Amino acid sequence: MKRIGLMSDTHGDLDPRIFDHFANVDEIWHAGDVGDVSVIDELSRFKPTRGVFGNIDGHVVRSVWPEWTDFKSDEMKVLITHIGGRPYKYSQKAFGLIHEKKPDVFVCGHSHILLVQFDKKINSMWLNPGACGHKGFHSVRTILRFEIHGKEMRNMEAIELGNRA
Repeated sequence: MKRIGLMSDTHGDLDPRIFDHFANVDEIWHAGDVGDVSVIDELSRFKPTRGVFGNIDGHVVRSVWPEWTDFKSDEMKVLITHIGGRPYKYSQKAFGLIHEKKPDVFVCGHSHILLVQFDKKINSMWLNPGACGHKGFHSVRTILRFEIHGKEMRNMEAIELGNRA
């Protein structure tokens, strides 16, 4: 079993409550728009952290994290990229990666809209944790926490960190 904390769109802001919410996770995944490499450094000192750069990230973040990453977590194949589209309507690049990598879990950010949905078209669980930073058009900052048991996701929790402003 793996316990995962999932976040996106920090835009340089790292709410200290994230450390409480992710205290018992095994790994943190960040779906891009980090905003500052100090966010990566702080998260990595706290827990093993994986992530991708987003469209607002400059060369420093891009030198640390890739545009997309794929890996296995327990028995599930995971693919993370920042700009992925939405279920049943993917960006061209994400659609190509999905068909090449065939993930069990597809993670993206960018939209600032929290959404968890199984997409039958790609036979994959689609996760977007929303945005946990203060910049953007979202009104509530959100993260996700869940467990992976073999080929199953369990105990999915959407956590609100408060208003954006």
